[in-house]
Amino acid sequence: MRELRSALHYEDLPKLAYPFHDRDVVVTSCGRLCLHRKRINISLVLAGQKLGIKEVDEGIWLVSFMHYDLGYFDLEQKTLQPLDNPFGTRLSPIS
Repeated sequence: MRELRSALHYEDLPKLAYPFHDRDVVVTSCGRLCLHRKRINISLVLAGQKLGIKEVDEGIWLVSFMHYDLGYFDLEQKTLQPLDNPFGTRLSPIS
């Protein structure tokens, strides 16, 4: 059986940009980002994705993905400390 090519054209997703952050970084294939010769553990789930990072205090950085702030890391602990769930808990009321 011969496969047919779809007539629909799908647009690429817009490139991620973080204009209010200090820099953009790409998560490595092992789930880390590199900053000042240190490897910070983020998550394998975000491997290959561009994140925005912003220094909010001396050596403390805010990490964002798309429109969501994920958490903070410092250059000593080198691990992302997550914020609360940005989507919140969803409980259905019992009637």
